[in-house]
Amino acid sequence: MTIAKTETLIDQYEREGYVIVRNVLDADLIREAQAHIDWLLQKNPHLRPEQLDHHLITQDAFWVRLVSDRRLLDIAEQFLGPDLSLFASHYIAKPPLVGKAVPWHQDGSYWPLDPMKVVTFWLAIDRADEENGCMKVIPGTQHKRLISKDDYVAQGEDSAFEVAMDPNSIDESEAVNIVLNPGDVEIHHPNVFHGSHKNESPRWRRGLTIRYIPTSTRITRDRPHPAAFIFRGRGHANGNGWNPLPLYNPNTSMSFADRNAWNEKAAVKNNEYNEFFAGK
Repeated sequence: MTIAKTETLIDQYEREGYVIVRNVLDADLIREAQAHIDWLLQKNPHLRPEQLDHHLITQDAFWVRLVSDRRLLDIAEQFLGPDLSLFASHYIAKPPLVGKAVPWHQDGSYWPLDPMKVVTFWLAIDRADEENGCMKVIPGTQHKRLISKDDYVAQGEDSAFEVAMDPNSIDESEAVNIVLNPGDVEIHHPNVFHGSHKNESPRWRRGLTIRYIPTSTRITRDRPHPAAFIFRGRGHANGNGWNPLPLYNPNTSMSFADRNAWNEKAAVKNNEYNEFFAGK
Protein backbone atom coordinates (compact mmCIF):
# COMPACT_ATOMS: atom_id res chain seq x y z
CA MET A 1 0.00 0.00 0.00
CA THR A 2 1.31 3.41 -0.96
CA ILE A 3 0.15 6.00 1.54
CA ALA A 4 1.34 9.49 2.34
CA LYS A 5 2.38 10.55 5.81
CA THR A 6 -0.67 11.08 7.99
CA GLU A 7 -0.23 14.86 8.07
CA THR A 8 -0.14 15.04 4.26
CA LEU A 9 -3.14 12.74 3.88
CA ILE A 10 -5.33 14.64 6.31
CA ASP A 11 -4.08 18.03 5.14
CA GLN A 12 -5.05 17.34 1.53
CA TYR A 13 -8.44 15.99 2.60
CA GLU A 14 -9.16 19.11 4.63
CA ARG A 15 -7.88 21.43 1.91
CA GLU A 16 -9.33 19.77 -1.20
CA GLY A 17 -12.16 17.63 0.18
CA TYR A 18 -10.68 14.41 -1.17
CA VAL A 19 -7.48 12.36 -1.22
CA ILE A 20 -6.27 9.27 -3.11
CA VAL A 21 -4.41 6.31 -1.60
CA ARG A 22 -2.84 3.91 -4.09
CA ASN A 23 -2.51 0.10 -3.96
CA VAL A 24 -4.60 -0.42 -0.82
CA LEU A 25 -5.98 -3.87 -1.65
CA ASP A 26 -4.27 -6.75 -3.45
CA ALA A 27 -5.17 -8.12 -6.87
CA ASP A 28 -6.59 -11.41 -5.53
CA LEU A 29 -9.13 -9.64 -3.32
CA ILE A 30 -10.08 -7.28 -6.15
CA ARG A 31 -10.71 -10.28 -8.43
CA GLU A 32 -13.02 -11.67 -5.75
CA ALA A 33 -14.85 -8.32 -5.66
CA GLN A 34 -15.32 -8.51 -9.44
CA ALA A 35 -16.75 -12.02 -9.04
CA HIS A 36 -18.95 -10.74 -6.21
CA ILE A 37 -20.58 -8.20 -8.51
CA ASP A 38 -21.34 -10.98 -11.02
CA TRP A 39 -22.78 -13.09 -8.17
CA LEU A 40 -24.97 -10.23 -6.95
CA LEU A 41 -26.31 -9.55 -10.45
CA GLN A 42 -27.22 -13.22 -10.86
CA LYS A 43 -29.00 -13.16 -7.49
CA ASN A 44 -30.79 -9.88 -8.24
CA PRO A 45 -31.65 -9.85 -11.96
CA HIS A 46 -34.22 -7.09 -11.38
CA LEU A 47 -31.49 -4.58 -10.41
CA ARG A 48 -29.27 -2.56 -12.69
CA PRO A 49 -25.53 -2.87 -11.96
CA GLU A 50 -25.51 0.68 -10.59
CA GLN A 51 -28.08 -0.28 -7.93
CA LEU A 52 -26.27 -2.92 -5.84
CA ASP A 53 -26.61 -1.06 -2.56
CA HIS A 54 -26.53 -1.62 1.20
CA HIS A 55 -29.95 -3.29 1.36
CA LEU A 56 -28.19 -6.44 0.09
CA ILE A 57 -25.36 -6.51 2.63
CA THR A 58 -26.81 -7.69 5.96
CA GLN A 59 -26.22 -11.43 5.48
CA ASP A 60 -23.48 -11.17 2.83
CA ALA A 61 -20.30 -12.41 4.51
CA PHE A 62 -17.95 -11.57 1.64
CA TRP A 63 -19.23 -7.99 1.35
CA VAL A 64 -18.79 -7.37 5.07
CA ARG A 65 -15.40 -9.08 5.06
CA LEU A 66 -14.31 -6.82 2.18
CA VAL A 67 -15.35 -3.51 3.73
CA SER A 68 -13.88 -4.46 7.12
CA ASP A 69 -10.47 -5.32 5.68
CA ARG A 70 -7.74 -4.22 8.09
CA ARG A 71 -6.01 -2.12 5.42
CA LEU A 72 -9.14 -0.06 4.86
CA LEU A 73 -9.87 0.31 8.57
CA ASP A 74 -6.31 1.44 9.31
CA ILE A 75 -6.84 4.36 6.92
CA ALA A 76 -10.37 5.12 8.15
CA GLU A 77 -9.07 5.33 11.71
CA GLN A 78 -6.89 8.28 10.74
CA PHE A 79 -10.03 10.25 9.84
CA LEU A 80 -12.54 9.04 12.44
CA GLY A 81 -10.61 7.67 15.39
CA PRO A 82 -10.44 4.13 16.81
CA ASP A 83 -14.17 3.38 17.21
CA LEU A 84 -15.18 2.40 13.68
CA SER A 85 -18.42 1.20 12.16
CA LEU A 86 -20.18 1.05 8.81
CA PHE A 87 -23.16 3.11 7.72
CA ALA A 88 -23.56 2.05 4.08
CA SER A 89 -21.87 0.48 1.09
CA HIS A 90 -22.84 0.47 -2.58
CA TYR A 91 -21.39 -1.03 -5.75
CA ILE A 92 -21.74 1.54 -8.52
CA ALA A 93 -21.03 -0.73 -11.47
CA LYS A 94 -21.32 0.97 -14.85
CA PRO A 95 -21.61 -1.59 -17.63
CA PRO A 96 -19.89 -1.05 -20.97
CA LEU A 97 -21.61 1.32 -23.43
CA VAL A 98 -24.75 1.90 -21.31
CA GLY A 99 -23.48 2.78 -17.81
CA LYS A 100 -25.53 5.56 -16.27
CA ALA A 101 -24.20 8.92 -15.13
CA VAL A 102 -24.02 9.86 -11.45
CA PRO A 103 -25.22 13.48 -11.30
CA TRP A 104 -23.52 16.19 -9.24
CA HIS A 105 -24.37 15.88 -5.57
CA GLN A 106 -23.16 16.05 -1.98
CA ASP A 107 -23.34 12.70 -0.21
CA GLY A 108 -24.47 14.18 3.08
CA SER A 109 -27.66 15.55 1.50
CA TYR A 110 -29.10 12.03 1.43
CA TRP A 111 -27.94 10.67 4.77
CA PRO A 112 -29.73 10.39 8.16
CA LEU A 113 -26.65 10.85 10.36
CA ASP A 114 -26.25 12.86 13.56
CA PRO A 115 -23.64 14.29 13.62
CA MET A 116 -22.53 14.21 9.96
CA LYS A 117 -19.20 12.67 10.91
CA VAL A 118 -18.53 10.25 8.06
CA VAL A 119 -16.02 9.56 5.31
CA THR A 120 -16.61 7.82 1.99
CA PHE A 121 -14.05 5.43 0.54
CA TRP A 122 -14.41 4.80 -3.21
CA LEU A 123 -12.62 1.52 -3.96
CA ALA A 124 -11.73 0.92 -7.62
CA ILE A 125 -12.65 -2.58 -8.82
CA ASP A 126 -11.68 -1.75 -12.41
CA ARG A 127 -9.52 1.01 -13.82
CA ALA A 128 -11.58 4.19 -13.70
CA ASP A 129 -10.69 7.01 -16.10
CA GLU A 130 -12.41 9.72 -18.08
CA GLU A 131 -13.22 7.34 -20.95
CA ASN A 132 -15.35 4.97 -18.86
CA GLY A 133 -16.97 7.53 -16.55
CA CYS A 134 -14.62 8.02 -13.60
CA MET A 135 -15.69 10.15 -10.68
CA LYS A 136 -15.11 13.90 -10.86
CA VAL A 137 -14.65 16.16 -7.83
CA ILE A 138 -14.69 19.93 -7.48
CA PRO A 139 -11.91 20.58 -4.96
CA GLY A 140 -12.63 22.83 -2.01
CA THR A 141 -16.42 22.56 -2.17
CA GLN A 142 -16.50 20.67 1.15
CA HIS A 143 -16.41 24.15 2.71
CA LYS A 144 -19.80 24.99 1.18
CA ARG A 145 -23.03 24.38 3.06
CA LEU A 146 -24.75 21.03 2.82
CA ILE A 147 -27.65 21.45 0.41
CA SER A 148 -30.93 19.86 1.47
CA LYS A 149 -32.16 16.98 -0.67
CA ASP A 150 -35.44 18.92 -0.87
CA ASP A 151 -33.61 21.54 -2.95
CA TYR A 152 -32.35 18.99 -5.48
CA VAL A 153 -33.95 18.71 -8.93
CA ALA A 154 -35.24 15.72 -10.89
CA GLN A 155 -32.72 14.00 -13.16
CA GLY A 156 -33.15 12.31 -16.55
CA GLU A 157 -33.44 8.63 -17.42
CA ASP A 158 -29.69 8.33 -18.06
CA SER A 159 -28.99 9.22 -14.42
CA ALA A 160 -28.35 6.74 -11.62
CA PHE A 161 -30.07 9.13 -9.14
CA GLU A 162 -33.64 10.40 -9.27
CA VAL A 163 -32.77 13.80 -7.77
CA ALA A 164 -29.48 15.68 -7.45
CA MET A 165 -27.96 19.15 -7.83
CA ASP A 166 -29.03 21.39 -10.69
CA PRO A 167 -26.31 20.83 -13.34
CA ASN A 168 -26.59 24.51 -14.34
CA SER A 169 -25.23 25.42 -10.88
CA ILE A 170 -21.95 23.54 -11.50
CA ASP A 171 -18.86 24.90 -13.24
CA GLU A 172 -17.38 21.68 -14.63
CA SER A 173 -14.21 23.48 -15.70
CA GLU A 174 -13.20 23.31 -12.02
CA ALA A 175 -13.66 19.52 -11.83
CA VAL A 176 -10.81 17.04 -11.36
CA ASN A 177 -10.94 13.53 -12.85
CA ILE A 178 -10.31 10.84 -10.23
CA VAL A 179 -8.30 8.30 -12.21
CA LEU A 180 -7.83 5.05 -10.27
CA ASN A 181 -6.42 1.59 -10.84
CA PRO A 182 -7.93 -1.54 -9.28
CA GLY A 183 -7.17 -1.57 -5.56
CA ASP A 184 -6.78 2.21 -5.29
CA VAL A 185 -9.03 4.15 -2.91
CA GLU A 186 -10.34 7.70 -3.16
CA ILE A 187 -11.61 9.24 0.09
CA HIS A 188 -13.98 12.21 0.13
CA HIS A 189 -15.88 14.54 2.45
CA PRO A 190 -19.71 14.34 2.69
CA ASN A 191 -20.05 17.97 1.51
CA VAL A 192 -17.74 17.91 -1.52
CA PHE A 193 -19.39 18.27 -4.96
CA HIS A 194 -18.83 15.15 -7.08
CA GLY A 195 -20.40 13.09 -9.85
CA SER A 196 -19.50 11.17 -13.01
CA HIS A 197 -20.46 10.93 -16.66
CA LYS A 198 -21.98 7.95 -18.46
CA ASN A 199 -19.85 4.99 -19.44
CA GLU A 200 -19.97 4.80 -23.22
CA SER A 201 -16.71 2.87 -23.46
CA PRO A 202 -16.37 -0.90 -24.14
CA ARG A 203 -15.02 -1.42 -20.59
CA TRP A 204 -16.70 -1.89 -17.22
CA ARG A 205 -16.29 0.80 -14.59
CA ARG A 206 -16.99 -0.88 -11.28
CA GLY A 207 -16.39 0.73 -7.92
CA LEU A 208 -17.46 0.15 -4.33
CA THR A 209 -18.41 3.00 -2.01
CA ILE A 210 -17.86 2.40 1.71
CA ARG A 211 -19.29 4.88 4.24
CA TYR A 212 -17.51 4.67 7.58
CA ILE A 213 -18.75 6.41 10.72
CA PRO A 214 -17.54 6.45 14.34
CA THR A 215 -19.66 4.18 16.51
CA SER A 216 -20.90 7.29 18.36
CA THR A 217 -22.71 8.66 15.28
CA ARG A 218 -26.45 8.01 15.29
CA ILE A 219 -28.32 6.70 12.27
CA THR A 220 -31.60 8.56 12.67
CA ARG A 221 -33.93 6.53 10.43
CA ASP A 222 -34.30 3.08 8.86
CA ARG A 223 -33.28 1.43 12.10
CA PRO A 224 -32.11 -1.23 12.36
CA HIS A 225 -30.10 -0.09 9.37
CA PRO A 226 -29.15 -3.01 7.09
CA ALA A 227 -25.49 -1.97 6.91
CA ALA A 228 -24.89 -0.96 10.54
CA PHE A 229 -21.90 -3.02 11.69
CA ILE A 230 -19.30 -2.35 14.40
CA PHE A 231 -15.80 -3.11 13.13
CA ARG A 232 -13.31 -1.79 15.65
CA GLY A 233 -12.96 -0.16 19.05
CA ARG A 234 -15.66 0.76 21.53
CA GLY A 235 -19.34 0.21 20.77
CA HIS A 236 -22.10 2.68 21.61
CA ALA A 237 -25.62 1.81 22.73
CA ASN A 238 -27.16 4.67 20.75
CA GLY A 239 -30.16 2.86 19.28
CA ASN A 240 -28.51 2.09 15.95
CA GLY A 241 -29.46 -1.57 16.30
CA TRP A 242 -26.07 -2.88 15.20
CA ASN A 243 -26.09 -6.06 13.14
CA PRO A 244 -23.90 -9.07 14.01
CA LEU A 245 -21.21 -9.80 11.43
CA PRO A 246 -22.60 -12.44 9.05
CA LEU A 247 -20.94 -15.84 8.97
CA TYR A 248 -20.27 -17.43 5.60
CA ASN A 249 -23.27 -19.38 4.37
CA PRO A 250 -23.46 -20.58 0.75
CA ASN A 251 -27.13 -19.56 0.65
CA THR A 252 -26.42 -15.93 1.51
CA SER A 253 -22.87 -15.27 0.36
CA MET A 254 -20.51 -15.98 -2.49
CA SER A 255 -17.72 -18.38 -1.60
CA PHE A 256 -14.38 -16.67 -0.97
CA ALA A 257 -10.82 -17.72 -0.21
CA ASP A 258 -10.57 -16.88 3.49
CA ARG A 259 -14.14 -17.74 4.46
CA ASN A 260 -13.07 -20.08 7.28
CA ALA A 261 -10.76 -17.48 8.81
CA TRP A 262 -13.54 -14.91 8.41
CA ASN A 263 -16.03 -17.11 10.28
CA GLU A 264 -13.62 -17.46 13.19
CA LYS A 265 -12.96 -13.72 13.30
CA ALA A 266 -16.65 -12.81 12.96
CA ALA A 267 -17.64 -15.16 15.80
CA VAL A 268 -15.09 -13.54 18.13
CA LYS A 269 -16.22 -10.02 17.18
CA ASN A 270 -19.89 -10.90 17.57
CA ASN A 271 -19.25 -12.18 21.07
CA GLU A 272 -17.34 -8.95 21.87
CA TYR A 273 -20.16 -6.68 20.67
CA ASN A 274 -23.19 -8.83 21.48
CA GLU A 275 -24.65 -6.39 24.00
CA PHE A 276 -25.09 -3.73 21.27
CA PHE A 277 -26.95 -5.77 18.66
CA ALA A 278 -30.43 -5.04 19.98
CA GLY A 279 -29.67 -1.33 20.34
CA LYS A 280 -29.55 -1.57 24.13
